[in-house]
Amino acid sequence: MPKTHGSPPKKRKKICFIDAFAGCGGLSLGLQNAGWTGRFAIEKNPDAFRTFAKNLIERSGHPFDWPDWLPKKHTAVRTVLRKYSHELSKLEGKVDLLAGAPPCQGFSLAGRRTHADPRNALFRQYIRIVKIVKPRFVLLENVQGFSFPFKKHGRGQEKYKPYSELLAEKLEALGYKVFSELVDFSEYGVPQTRSRFILVAIRSGDKALDKLGDSTPFHRLRNARVPFLKSKDLPHNAPVSVRQAIADLEMSNTQLVPASDEEGHGFLQIKYCPYKPLTRFVKLMRRGLECGPDSIRLARHRTETVEQFTKIISSCKKGQSLNMDDRKRLGIKKHALTPLHSKLPSSTITTLPDDILHYSEPRILTVRENARLQTFPDWFQFTGDYTTGGKERRNACPRYTQVGNAVPPLFGEAIGRVLKRLCR
Repeated sequence: MPKTHGSPPKKRKKICFIDAFAGCGGLSLGLQNAGWTGRFAIEKNPDAFRTFAKNLIERSGHPFDWPDWLPKKHTAVRTVLRKYSHELSKLEGKVDLLAGAPPCQGFSLAGRRTHADPRNALFRQYIRIVKIVKPRFVLLENVQGFSFPFKKHGRGQEKYKPYSELLAEKLEALGYKVFSELVDFSEYGVPQTRSRFILVAIRSGDKALDKLGDSTPFHRLRNARVPFLKSKDLPHNAPVSVRQAIADLEMSNTQLVPASDEEGHGFLQIKYCPYKPLTRFVKLMRRGLECGPDSIRLARHRTETVEQFTKIISSCKKGQSLNMDDRKRLGIKKHALTPLHSKLPSSTITTLPDDILHYSEPRILTVRENARLQTFPDWFQFTGDYTTGGKERRNACPRYTQVGNAVPPLFGEAIGRVLKRLCR
């Protein structure tokens, strides 16, 4: 009798996610690198969505199983809820993870922090998606201020309870067990001191809770830290420094040429030649790319600005924001300005390009240098204007803003791996 063979092994079911408030795609990229499949993403800003689409929809290798009913264009979460609630309801029980990073400016400790900021209400839209889709897992990232009450500019519950508690209560009422912590991303290979509020919620009765037992997703994350960094060939006993991240993008010892995306406008960029030897971090960022990265256009500083930056670099303490005495001595009114320390991680990358100065060159960082510090790989291309001023600033999302708002893909991959193992 001919030999019979058993049935072929079953293919593992794809684990899928939806990314709400997706920005330019940092969290989606990290989750995809961790083995997740994207269903779709929601982002209302056209500038950010163009960058998202260029890298994570149009580029091969990072596919989304995008549904036919949702246009591949910028769309607000409230619009999706209003126009496609029926289609969303058909996804009930079919989505493993709802991920997202709602706009954080209203919660930032660097801002006015008023409960009346309309951006603060966006987490309620996030809850509405949870209520309709009922994903197995919920993942949310926000600034530290999300976990602080609005004592100064608040009223009602917001004055005494932080939005993190209000969100947890809503999720618990929907049948989720909620875990949250402040996480320092520099512990996961991100070369900046970027502490963020992270929430993970797991639907009651899910087998993942049995796997966790008395543990939490954050215990799993910490236990996985060293193996994760080793898998990326990154150091695990010290954070990645600024110089280890961007030394190959310095102006010194290279030629300056007209900026490739601003021909005839007077901007310059370096003629990229890989710095030898490349650091382990730079090798990781350049994986799969032979040519130079985009968005390396240098700022066009005035002579007096260069002179002031030179004084700051030479006379102020690096790695921390200028103190009041230094600002008074140098005639600087700006409150948040940090000259970087080459041997330390960067201060937090923000949406304002002039918040930090290069560690050795009298200039602000390029978009690509900021993107490196946010762990975007060099193949990831940014689109749109570099900066926007005046009346357009409120609605525009130029390249510096896209980068500053993003979740670092490397951290997205680290947490994505942990949730993937729980999801199986």
